Amino acid sequence: MSEQSDWMAINEQHLAATIKWLRLKLQQQAENEPSKHSNAIELAAQAIINTEENKPPPAMTILAQRLGLSRFEQQLLALCAAMELDTRIAMLCAQAQDDMAKPYPSFALAFSLFDGPDWAALSPHAPLRRWRLIEINQPGAQPLTRAALGIDERILNYLKGLNYLDDRLTPLFDPLVVQSSEEALPPSQQQLVDNILEHMALSNGQRQAPVIELLGHDTISKRLIAERVASASGLNLHAMELESLPAQTGDFETFTRLWQRESLLMPLALYIDVNHASDSEKIRLKRFTERSNSVLFIDRQDTQTETIGHQFSTEVNKPTPEEQEQLWTEALQDQAGSLPQQLAEQFSFSQNEIQRLAAAGLKKTAKADEPLPKLLWQACRIAARAGMEKLARRIDIKADWELLVLPAEQKSLLQQITDQVAQRNRVYEEWGFRQMMNRGLGINALFAGESGTGKTMAAEVIANALNLDLYRIDLSAVVSKYIGETEKNLRKLFDTAEDSGAILFFDEADALFGKRSDVKDSHDRYANIEINYLLQRMENYRGLAILATNIKSALDKAFVRRLRFIIDFPFPGIEEREQIWRKVFTANTPIDDSVDFSRLARFNLTGGNIHNVALNAAFLAAQEGGVVTMPLLLNAARTEFRKLDRPAKESDFLWQEKAKAAV
Repeated sequence: MSEQSDWMAINEQHLAATIKWLRLKLQQQAENEPSKHSNAIELAAQAIINTEENKPPPAMTILAQRLGLSRFEQQLLALCAAMELDTRIAMLCAQAQDDMAKPYPSFALAFSLFDGPDWAALSPHAPLRRWRLIEINQPGAQPLTRAALGIDERILNYLKGLNYLDDRLTPLFDPLVVQSSEEALPPSQQQLVDNILEHMALSNGQRQAPVIELLGHDTISKRLIAERVASASGLNLHAMELESLPAQTGDFETFTRLWQRESLLMPLALYIDVNHASDSEKIRLKRFTERSNSVLFIDRQDTQTETIGHQFSTEVNKPTPEEQEQLWTEALQDQAGSLPQQLAEQFSFSQNEIQRLAAAGLKKTAKADEPLPKLLWQACRIAARAGMEKLARRIDIKADWELLVLPAEQKSLLQQITDQVAQRNRVYEEWGFRQMMNRGLGINALFAGESGTGKTMAAEVIANALNLDLYRIDLSAVVSKYIGETEKNLRKLFDTAEDSGAILFFDEADALFGKRSDVKDSHDRYANIEINYLLQRMENYRGLAILATNIKSALDKAFVRRLRFIIDFPFPGIEEREQIWRKVFTANTPIDDSVDFSRLARFNLTGGNIHNVALNAAFLAAQEGGVVTMPLLLNAARTEFRKLDRPAKESDFLWQEKAKAAV
């Protein structure tokens, strides 16, 4: 037999001996003969004592130790339990009270039945009522001492050896089960686990259980750390939504008492996410933490918000790039090559995510017979999009170097940006520049020029060359009129982008990164704080951030000074415009031989305007003759000039075919 089976047998013996003893005591009182049944009562009492000496002791003894029950309170609770376990007890209770209308235990019965009765047991602060061990049915003006008593269902099952979370709490909690607890954590995360365990050991014996604040934006890693700490401490970890904390005082009190009781009956720890908590929820959480007697893990992203009664705070991050490279190498085994380094320097994943992606990639490669680097890189891009899709709009990348028409100087600078992103790990890590520099490691660029000069296309070209996702930042979702909200939104954006490996594209950046103003009121002060914060995050961002503006002079000078690259996108000249015209149509577009690209290039239009003219002409051709002709292009150009409200001669939009002109 197992140790659990042996204990269950001892516990059953203890319950049987206790119920036998109670029956005899009730019979003795009902018959009103103190000497009768004395020997049998003593033998049953000795059987109870014998089972209580077992290691570990029966459930009643454990319950008494953990909840502070006196011998009298144990006997009263056992009497209530016996009512549920033995059908003869109800009749005996009525006979013992000389009232057949009272087939139930009561405080009055207990006072007369057991030795050493304790009036304090009736107190709401005494264990029986404080921990909700018994249920009191007290109708009308009936005295408390004569009210019917019953045992709480959870406690009855506990005495039977069934230890589970109270049914009233179960809907509010989700158990967090440790995944692969035998698998070693990366060293940086294992160090966090050791630090938390050390703090818990030092705080052992204190009146209030430790509250562990897990800071950072990586919820997966924070849960993993909490799971490992709970597992090492022998605790059952549960997660609870903060909104589940009852708002009504009575419900909150009941919830808190039940949780305190469960924490004493079971080795429990609780994980609470407070990142979206309202002020009222924070107040309730503070009250809960002050009264909790179990280990609490508080998930908090924003380190600048009010701290709620914490004792220990620690920053939790994903494994370091070096550790992630090692994890990729182990997961890919003999097919690793240089792929782990490339993936680790571009993306940031947790240990479980790396193992999952690697396993899926290897399986798909074996079936599809496709190159692993291509499959795995694309899988990482897709997996990293999860957080960014909620914060920004991903641009469908189509442009490449061939389509981009810019002067040689601008193209060279764009190529430099691309090369720096591709080689940053070698320069920063292998060549040691990260150890020499404490800021300015982020790669950022400013694209300045009129609308339609190719800023967005250039960002697409870089993203296409690097095989990375490009996200346009929606300023309407970032900028807020409320003080501090813009900074909070940008912090969330950058934190998520750090893990995604994406390229950030801030269009119309002058609206967000404008000049800092003189401080005249609190709004000016907070606006400047936001800009200062952005300056720091742009410098520390591990990916590529591109700012685009039509008005370069509107940007703050200190901000411009800290940018790695500044590229001016000039208005295209005639030669550039002709190249754009020749590249604007696809190979499948039917174009008449009479189209004169050199003449079209004489129109002062940007690349964006040229694209509009070509597209409108294509629709006209599709409706009329199915071929893009010069008259259709000139007609579309006339429409574009009118839209731009630019002066132009009507003769510029007339076309005479060469054959007709010759006649």
